[in-house]
Amino acid sequence: MAYTFVQFNPARIRSYIFRLPLCTRILLFAIFVLWLASIPLTWLRAWAALIPREVGLASMYRLNTFPLMHLGFFHLIFNVLALTPLLERFEAEYGTLVTLVLFTGPFGTLPGGIYVLVERGVLRSNTAVQGASIWVFLLLASEAMKTYKANPHFSIGPYKIPTWSTPLFLILVISFLVPNTSLLGHLCGAAIGYLWGLSYIKFLVPPEKILRYIESKLNLLGRLPHYVSVDQKTYGRYGVLPTTTASRSPEGGQRLGP
Repeated sequence: MAYTFVQFNPARIRSYIFRLPLCTRILLFAIFVLWLASIPLTWLRAWAALIPREVGLASMYRLNTFPLMHLGFFHLIFNVLALTPLLERFEAEYGTLVTLVLFTGPFGTLPGGIYVLVERGVLRSNTAVQGASIWVFLLLASEAMKTYKANPHFSIGPYKIPTWSTPLFLILVISFLVPNTSLLGHLCGAAIGYLWGLSYIKFLVPPEKILRYIESKLNLLGRLPHYVSVDQKTYGRYGVLPTTTASRSPEGGQRLGP
């Protein structure tokens, strides 16, 4: 009797890594470098973490550094494995400049700012968070809204579950199964992802005329390997427009991520 085994193929993994677009590479590189630097320089974790009562005018950088820092090796690996395909797809759709602007700016400051406001103003707490899973759930929520436009529900027995709710279910499962994960942090990331998926915060992206001018003036496509230009985006500026025909086929503090 012949048995078929799933084989580990290093060549395919190597090919996938070499095809990653530029901004995805930059962000993953920053994540790895910060983690490596935090091994001898242990104070870096506290410096980069989002600690609500430590956020002030002189430490606003925490709103952008906390997704890049991780508590340990497994925290890093799980988050990177989850983030990479989502981030690569986002960059292929929206372009390198848009991805760089969003993930070094609003996609950190907005969920981070909401987290700080809720922790300090509502919960009266000071729980520190760090980790790229806030981006994972942001991107999952955004993807869930796309899926919802084409396929609003999937069925489990007699029940119809809205497809937009799948990231929330995953957040709850992870919060129960994985110790020291931040339920609030993941919800903040998902909230911004839903807003992006609903096109409520698309105004955060610079006008396309400006993006095209920067690209042509600096010849970014010619100078930078793996750069994704505005003209090369896979699905257009704001993704695939929904159609009228819906498919029926199924489908030291807290860390962010498993």
